[in-house]
Amino acid sequence: MEIDLSRYRMTFDYHTHTLYSPGITRFTPHGKGTMEENVKAAISKGLDEIAISDHGPGHIFYGMKRRKIDEMRSEISRLRKKYPEIKIHFSVESNILFRKKGNCLDLKAEDMGNFDFILAGYHLGTAKSNMIGNWCDNHRLTFPNERRRLLRENTFMTLKALRENDIKILTHPGDKGLFDIELIARTCAERGTWMEINNSHKHMSIEEIKIAMKEPEVKFVIGSDAHCPEWVGTFEKALKRAFEAGLTVDRIVNIAER
Repeated sequence: MEIDLSRYRMTFDYHTHTLYSPGITRFTPHGKGTMEENVKAAISKGLDEIAISDHGPGHIFYGMKRRKIDEMRSEISRLRKKYPEIKIHFSVESNILFRKKGNCLDLKAEDMGNFDFILAGYHLGTAKSNMIGNWCDNHRLTFPNERRRLLRENTFMTLKALRENDIKILTHPGDKGLFDIELIARTCAERGTWMEINNSHKHMSIEEIKIAMKEPEVKFVIGSDAHCPEWVGTFEKALKRAFEAGLTVDRIVNIAER
């Protein structure tokens, strides 16, 4: 049956990037718009809220610079005064790392208070994260024993990050590596962390959503993962996957019927 996505609207988008996710060089930025451009795009899409959530400082290529955090907070304050019609949050998409000690994020304890809330997800391009192993597995260059190790360690670091931090959204679970979605969904339910269905990535996939939704207390959220202002507030591909998996709209926290 054809799904009429025009019946639905996105109420908030908490996963957007800006020029503060810099990219490999200043000529190839990962995020391609300013904070203000993202805010204006969100207003034009009719969103009630937006978060600026650039990559955490541990990403080798795309991470925000710690020395820029005060500047970023100042810009958020300016935009809140200029655009009172929309709620603007300052967040970060922290990187999940493999650490037997510590919080398994690329944020220090003193970093946490700078943000309204924390998003976290696994990315390649981070040290101490099985980056090479996961890259090889993504390109089908690993043996079964290595795949089992990656599944175990990727899941371990995700669960540890969830249990030791107050994470609002787990971004694109299942992306860039092998993960036990059932265990992760159970822990998200326990911790009150929303699982993201990403509009720019293929994760969560239909099959991953089906697994996670068996945990009755899990809530889902759609994130545009906008890397340019034009993508802010986009949700249609993710919502289509959710509906194809059988997920009902009442379990998606930022989608409402018009």
